[in-house]
Amino acid sequence: MKRYKKVIIALLVLTTIIYIITFWANDTIIKNSKDYITDDINKIDTNKVGLLLGTSKYLKNGNNNDFFFNRIDAAIELFEKGKIKFIIISGDNSKENYNEPMDMKNELLKRGIPGNRIFLDYAGFRTFDSVIRAKEIFGQTSFLVISQKFHNERAVYIARRNGISAFGYNAKDVETFKGFKTKVRELFARDKVFLDILFRVEPQFLGDKIIIE
Repeated sequence: MKRYKKVIIALLVLTTIIYIITFWANDTIIKNSKDYITDDINKIDTNKVGLLLGTSKYLKNGNNNDFFFNRIDAAIELFEKGKIKFIIISGDNSKENYNEPMDMKNELLKRGIPGNRIFLDYAGFRTFDSVIRAKEIFGQTSFLVISQKFHNERAVYIARRNGISAFGYNAKDVETFKGFKTKVRELFARDKVFLDILFRVEPQFLGDKIIIE
C-alpha cells in the first residue's frame, strides 16, 4: 500500500507540474503575440511575403479539412487586396502521397493565384521549422503568417524570439467540436516551444537558399 501511495503522489505531483508549465507557456505566448496578430485585414500593412502554414486537405474520415480551406481563403484575400506579393507555403511532405505544400499550391492555382508568386517549402515538418526556414532559406526577416489565431500566436512568438519581424493574419477558425483535437495538441505544442528554446533546437533540415524576387 505504501508503494501505491507513493506512486499516486508522484503522479499527482507530475500532473500538477505539467499543468503549471502548460498554463505558463500558454499565457506567455498569448501575451507576447497579441499585439502582432489580427483578423482585421484593414490593420495589415503591405508585406512582401505571406507564410502560409500547411495542414492536410482532408480529414481521416475523408471530409474536407476546414482548417485547410479557411487558410486558403485568407491567403487569397490578402493577395487580392495587395497585402502580400508572394506566398511561401510551408508544410509536411515526409510521407508518400502526402504533400501539404503541393495541395495548397494546387488550390491557390485553381482559384487564380499566379504560380510565379508561390514558393514551396517541403520541409516545414512543424511550425518551428516553417518559421526559421522562412528566414534561413528564403531570406525573409519580416513576413505575414497565415493560419488560425491559436496557430498564429505560437508562430509569431517563435518568429519574434528568433529576430524575425513577423505579424499574423488570422484565418477563420473552425467550430470547437471539429477542432477539439487540434486545440488540445496546440497546448502541448506550446510547451515544446520553450523546450526548443532551452535546448537551442535547429530545424530538421536547412539547405540551399532560395531567392524570392
